[in-house]
Amino acid sequence: MALKYPLLAKIGIPVLILLVVLLHIIKKKVKYKGGIRAANTSFARNLPEYKKFKKRHSVLKTLMEISAIVAIGATIILFARPYKVEKVVSGTKKRDIYLNLDVSYSICYLNYDLVDSLRDVVKSLDGDRFGITIYNTSTVLYVPMTDDYDFILRKLDDLKEYFELQKEYVENYWGKYLYEVDQTKYQQLQEKLDYFDAGTITNNIQKGSSLIGEGLASCLYSFPHLEDENRTRVIIMSTDNAEEARQKPLVELDEASDLCEKNGVTIFGIFPNEKAFNVIQGYEYDYEENSSDMQYNVEKTGGKFYKQSDSFPVSEIVKDIQEQKVMEVNEIVITKSVDQPMVPVVIILISLIILIITGAVILL
Repeated sequence: MALKYPLLAKIGIPVLILLVVLLHIIKKKVKYKGGIRAANTSFARNLPEYKKFKKRHSVLKTLMEISAIVAIGATIILFARPYKVEKVVSGTKKRDIYLNLDVSYSICYLNYDLVDSLRDVVKSLDGDRFGITIYNTSTVLYVPMTDDYDFILRKLDDLKEYFELQKEYVENYWGKYLYEVDQTKYQQLQEKLDYFDAGTITNNIQKGSSLIGEGLASCLYSFPHLEDENRTRVIIMSTDNAEEARQKPLVELDEASDLCEKNGVTIFGIFPNEKAFNVIQGYEYDYEENSSDMQYNVEKTGGKFYKQSDSFPVSEIVKDIQEQKVMEVNEIVITKSVDQPMVPVVIILISLIILIITGAVILL
């Protein structure tokens, strides 16, 4: 343990010792003055009770004096700021994980299961950072990269509610005419969905929907300090790869995956099961063609491609992703000074307690 301000102790302690010595010298030289003198006190002084009382008084007085000196000395040390130097090693085995969700209604079942399964993953994170982007026509940075896991869990719960509303819409209103449904319930549901959809369907009429390449590229460039290679970066991506562009997107899926590969970002892709895909898409898209294209673009980044199925549900997919090896990164050693006030504070408290007790005994 060292002192942050050693000069204070170097000056304070000698001054304290000097003052104690001077007080004792002065005390010895000062003679009794004034008062009424008593004669023939030798008899009283030789009494055993008197000697016992005087000895006790002398011990208590000395103890009281020592306690006061120790308390003052410890206070000087405390003002000198005792501290110790610690080395903190950090930065190993850390990941930045983005959940990148295509929030078009066609994969609401997949997304619902995915965000539900990710709750346990987030709870087990330690030092990893997590973020969420959602997209349809346009991308929303729903949760910026953070290690505030409680906040992430709350936002995952909000997304779970969103996808539950989407499921309700798909099951009760998808492909139906308005006159066939309860208008009041429909309007109430639509108002809730509009709240969540806001931001993800900007320029939807002009650009179309499910712009997967733009969604992935936007997620990629949401990573903080992308040029820093000392973290493992992962994107967990869910989509049915059924792009409905009405004009040429700024970035296609293959171009976005090339950018991920270039920047060392690994993609784990999750694709819906065939039954759900065909029910929503109505056989407008080829299931195998869409999944093969997505698989190729995912695996070129070094990631893995998963298809949701009864034998391999989303919960098992998430578990498999979680068990993937984390990149070993350079250790970051931080040296910092930590104040150590405990010892002098305890000494001061003990000294004051002794001082109070001895003073009270003397007065009794």
